[in-house]
Order: sequence, then C-alpha cells, then structure tokens
Amino acid sequence: MADQETQTVVLPAIVDLDSLDTFRDKLIDAIDRGDASVDGSAVERVATNALMMLLSAAETARRNKNGFSVVATSEPMQSAIQRLGLMPHFAPLVKG
Repeated sequence: MADQETQTVVLPAIVDLDSLDTFRDKLIDAIDRGDASVDGSAVERVATNALMMLLSAAETARRNKNGFSVVATSEPMQSAIQRLGLMPHFAPLVKG
C-alpha cells in the first residue's frame, strides 16, 4: 500500500479509558486503509491501556505489511512510556 497516503490519528490531550473506544475505532480504520501514524503531540495524560493498544496496533500493521509510527510524542507521553519500561518497544515506532 505504498501508493496510499499515510492515515494520521491524533491522540486527544487525555487518553484514558473514556476516550479509548473512540481512539481505537479511528486507529483500526487507519490501519485497515494502509500505513498509519499516531500524533501524540497534544497528550497531557495517557493510560497504560492506551500505550498497550498502540503496541498492539503496531503489531497488527506489521502483520498486514503496513507501516506504523508514533510521531511528535509529548513529554508526558514519553515519560509514561519510560516509567512503564516500554521504551524498547516504542523506540522503533517513535519518529520525531
């Protein structure tokens, strides 16, 4: 699907259990269309479940032979990833 434009999903400021369903649906749609990118620049707070969902989405994209990246991660998002020990899993995904 290299000819298609990358679909970008923008994370809200608060990525918690209340916002997870809406974000998940947008993410599934983006991955189904081809390459997907997640913009984390506005994130002020992120739940562990949301980070795990991003890793699952990356694996789904890989299995579908699509690209997947997380761009412009905010400082709070980076801190959460590091605090949870997920940096080795996110390092190949994070761009910018």
